Amino acid sequence: MESLIIKGGVPLHGEVTISGSKNAALPILAATLLTDEPCVIRRVPNLSDTRFMVKILQSLGATAQFEDGTLTVHAKKIRGYADYELVRQMRGSICIAGPLLARLRKARISLPGGCIIGARPINLHLKGFEALGAKIKIEGGYVDATAKRLAGAPIFLGGRAGPTVLGTANVMMMATLADGVTVIESAACEPEVMDLANFLNAMGAKISGAGSPTITIVGVEKLHGAEHEVIPDRIEAATFIIAAAATNGEVTLKGAREDHLHAVIDKLKEAGVSVERRGSNLLARRSGKLKPADITTLPYSGFPTDVQAQMMSLFVLTPGISIITERIFESRFMHVSELARLGADIEIEGPSAIVKGGRPLSGAPVMASDLRASAALVIAGMAAKGATQVNRIYHLDRGYENIDGKLRQLGARIQRVEEK
Repeated sequence: MESLIIKGGVPLHGEVTISGSKNAALPILAATLLTDEPCVIRRVPNLSDTRFMVKILQSLGATAQFEDGTLTVHAKKIRGYADYELVRQMRGSICIAGPLLARLRKARISLPGGCIIGARPINLHLKGFEALGAKIKIEGGYVDATAKRLAGAPIFLGGRAGPTVLGTANVMMMATLADGVTVIESAACEPEVMDLANFLNAMGAKISGAGSPTITIVGVEKLHGAEHEVIPDRIEAATFIIAAAATNGEVTLKGAREDHLHAVIDKLKEAGVSVERRGSNLLARRSGKLKPADITTLPYSGFPTDVQAQMMSLFVLTPGISIITERIFESRFMHVSELARLGADIEIEGPSAIVKGGRPLSGAPVMASDLRASAALVIAGMAAKGATQVNRIYHLDRGYENIDGKLRQLGARIQRVEEK
């Protein structure tokens, strides 16, 4: 396994190009299974997760060619049985089930894996499949689904922690080829859901309301090939904004979408961070002294859970007390103990973390527990005195394209090495 060695104390300066969104790309790649015609997807980030998805598509019989951020997929003839070892390693792979059911009326996939950040059951996916006419059986680690006929229906997808993003995507894809009209209530409103809907409509689907809690899908007989460009990754953009603020630097984010970051920018402003629109780019820097703030993670358009860990690293550097309340995943404070190794003072009380900030950080060996925790530890390491070694960065490579290379371009002293 690989690690990152970070020598902190260097402000970040310069420009960074924001990659395509991982969370948008994965269901869009799965949606290419809905047609027997070629699809061309641009700005696909080169990540371990997207490479896994390409392998899954190929294991189903599709051809896939990845070159310079453009992926061409042709699922002319496919099978409904996905490779167990591939699917179980990545939670996002569950989104192949909807397209397989829609096109083949059958799907057999293993129960998916992913970061250990709390319970993420697929019951809402299965609820949606059954509402459209599928019969589900779970046995031996597999989900077996079959359907003689798919018929549109009203479906409520609200869950304990709010709407399900991948569940909304899965049901929406399945409904495109169902007879009649499907109405998804309590649908996820994330930009990634809107991006998928735009791609499906380019394929000939009839979807309206994406981006709102009610999505209407009028089923069509057949979908065709299409071309599409994936939206910029709002979580990567937020991570670089926070990194600029944590190191007291100034970074221009090329291609970042301000309209996808309103909740993050609002809280950053409250915390003493300036994010300004400069043409098609965003300029991030401190606007003065860092100030404590409180955040609560919520479904979109609230503050994203995927930025919670990075904000904690910023609050660790901020004099005063900041409170972070996690309302989406109950096990998403695993980075707290690792930040403590660097000198952070954080207490956990139920779903909240009380951050007593302002103490100087010093480098130490730390271990990443999940994707966003990895980013938080990198940010803290860049702000700490001395050297920090972040181990198990395979988590980081799941969601950030060439993050160490991009940080070096901004002046960070960061090096990828083999763990000893």
